[in-house]
Parts: sequence; structure tokens; C-alpha cells
Amino acid sequence: MATLYDIPLRTLTGEPTTLGAWRGKAVLLVNVASQCGLTPQYTGLERLQQEYGERGFTVVGVPCNQFAGQEPGSAEEIAAFCSKSYGVTFPLLEKTDVNGESRHPLYAELTRTADAAGEAGDVQWNFEKFLIGPDGTVRARIRPGTEPGAPEVVAAIEALL
Repeated sequence: MATLYDIPLRTLTGEPTTLGAWRGKAVLLVNVASQCGLTPQYTGLERLQQEYGERGFTVVGVPCNQFAGQEPGSAEEIAAFCSKSYGVTFPLLEKTDVNGESRHPLYAELTRTADAAGEAGDVQWNFEKFLIGPDGTVRARIRPGTEPGAPEVVAAIEALL
């Protein structure tokens, strides 16, 4: 049976990868955008990366241009923006559709997971977060308005480390 670890992905630079690259780690997978009102969440995401990275955790950013065209740039522009504006050190995947007919197979699986209110389905907006345990199972779905450093996010990450 295929798992989240087996779904083919590409890095922002176009190299093939899978979530299996982070097997055994807790992963906070986040669809990101450079021109969104929530873009400052990059600061909190990078803070989580710095605080927990050496303890078996990583943030993985997934640029997405499906929400009001807020991630229009090329891979090079996205990388430069994230590095220069927010000092991002966590890995970024290629620009990906998270909803609709062209939804990436990874998000076809992730969106089956319900959030704290019991609602599954489409990603609501940029910066929706999925916490994946070291065993490759989705442990939490966190809606976009929840800051990366919110107590419930931190507690969920710490519970996996």
C-alpha cells in the first residue's frame, strides 16, 4: 500500500524527491505564498525550523498560486524572496496545486484529513498546515489563520519529538 512517503514530488529546483526524504521526522507541510496577508507567517515557520530542526523536525513549504494569484513568481524568484525576506532555511517544493482538478496527489491525500472542528476537504487558503508524524501519518490539520507559534501547534510538534 502506498503511503505519503511514496508520492513523487519535486523540490523548488526541480529535483525529484518524496516525503520519504524526511522519514522518521515530524514534518509541518505548509502551502505558502509570497504576496499574501499571511506571508509574515514565514517568520514563525522559520522560528520552528530553528528551534526544533535538530530534534527531528522540519518545515516543508509548498508554494501555491491558487489563492488570488498570490504566488506568481518563478522558482528562482520564490527562493530569492524566501531567503532575502525571511531567511528561510527549510526545504521548499515546486509550485503545486492544492485544490481542484489539477490537485497534486499529495494534497488529494492530505485533504482527506479533518481539522480540529472535524472538517476535511479543500485547503481554505495560503498557509494551511499539515503536521505529519515520524511514521508518515497526518497527525493534525491546522487552518491558515493559526500562527505557526500558536500554543496548540507547538504542543502538537513537541508531542511528536
